[in-house]
Amino acid sequence: MDHYISFRNIAYQNSLSFIFAIEEINRNMHILPNTSLGFDLYNVNSNQWDTLEAPFLCLTGTGIMIPNYTCRRQKNVAALLTGATWTASAHIGRLLSLYKYPQLPRSVCSESCFPGKRKSAQEGRPPCCYHCTQCPHNEISNETDMDHCVRCPESHYANTEQNHCLQKTVTFLAYEDPLGMALTSLALSFSALTAGVLVVFVKHHHTPIVKANNQALTYILLITLTFCFLCPLLYIGHPNTATCILQQSTFAVLFTVALSTVLAKSVTVVLAFRITVPGRLIRWIMISRFPNFIIPICTLIQLVLCGFWLSKSPPFVDSDAYSKHGHIIIICNKGSTIAFHSVLGYLCSMALGSYTMAYLSRNLPDTFNEAKFMSFSMLIFFSVWVTFLPVYHSTKGKYVVAMEAFSILVSSAGLLGCIFVPKCYIILFRPHRNVLHHVRNKVHSR
Repeated sequence: MDHYISFRNIAYQNSLSFIFAIEEINRNMHILPNTSLGFDLYNVNSNQWDTLEAPFLCLTGTGIMIPNYTCRRQKNVAALLTGATWTASAHIGRLLSLYKYPQLPRSVCSESCFPGKRKSAQEGRPPCCYHCTQCPHNEISNETDMDHCVRCPESHYANTEQNHCLQKTVTFLAYEDPLGMALTSLALSFSALTAGVLVVFVKHHHTPIVKANNQALTYILLITLTFCFLCPLLYIGHPNTATCILQQSTFAVLFTVALSTVLAKSVTVVLAFRITVPGRLIRWIMISRFPNFIIPICTLIQLVLCGFWLSKSPPFVDSDAYSKHGHIIIICNKGSTIAFHSVLGYLCSMALGSYTMAYLSRNLPDTFNEAKFMSFSMLIFFSVWVTFLPVYHSTKGKYVVAMEAFSILVSSAGLLGCIFVPKCYIILFRPHRNVLHHVRNKVHSR
């Protein structure tokens, strides 16, 4: 007696194992005596819904596309091997009257691993038995029963189902970004305000409050602060090699000039008011106008540090593909971390020196003395950049750039506000206090 067993070829290995089982049964006379088994392949497909739909089409007479079975031949199906779930297979078997025949076991002991997962072998069990394991982060599998997941390239990221790699979005601190717009507005506003203060001082250059504490140094400081406020504009927009280099070198040189100017003003105040009986050295310092050389000397030291930085390991354009999921952030890499911290440390040491000099002259007459205000400004500057370092190392992505630009604005605003706002108030709103007669009376009253 010949029986034909039809089955659905859901996978190559399933077909081979099923054929091998039939051949072994036919070879052994004790399993099915006087019976030979055969097999046919009908309507091979791998879609579960087609498998479920086909029996209904056949039984209603509207179609003949039933898997592993043909309505044209009056043969009964003895077994059905499917890739659907056991529940679906049971329903199909009931429709095909498989309950009248003994059931054959499946050729595999595990369900198929769909895209997004990979096969993971079970210890001590045959290769056909495995677990389905989710692909690791940023890895995908886009086929059924994959042994290994494939990692997405750095320019792509895995979708939620982990069966496809998507292109990452390139981002940076742009002018259109709300944070970029806020920093740009602050930079332009403070720069315009500083230029306005400079105009006020130039217009009232003949008054005592402008002449006090070296008028030329005041102009240098205001001009330098105007450009310091524009520095954050170099940090906004798509970075390139030129802007990456200019960011650090321009920031370092401009702030060195500003701090050395404050230091020169502090030294001038101390020499003018604290030394009542100058000795030979002090007399030489006053005659040679040594405080005016503080600016070029301090700036030259900073230029040497920047030159060493740019020659050994200059800043360059870099990308951060891991801080934000699905994004590649374009940033400027500082290059040499040691050089960057050396430049910043030099600026902080100058701020500390200026604060010390201003503190020594804190009790001098307020009429000519701006040391008290300079000490406050240096304290703000020093606090901002000391706080900046831990925040800088704990922040990622474009917020690192925003943090550095914000620190530049705050420290510059501290210099402008503490040193020049009190003077502008007197010049514009208390002009009666900005006359020589008032100054002399105030000095004599002390």
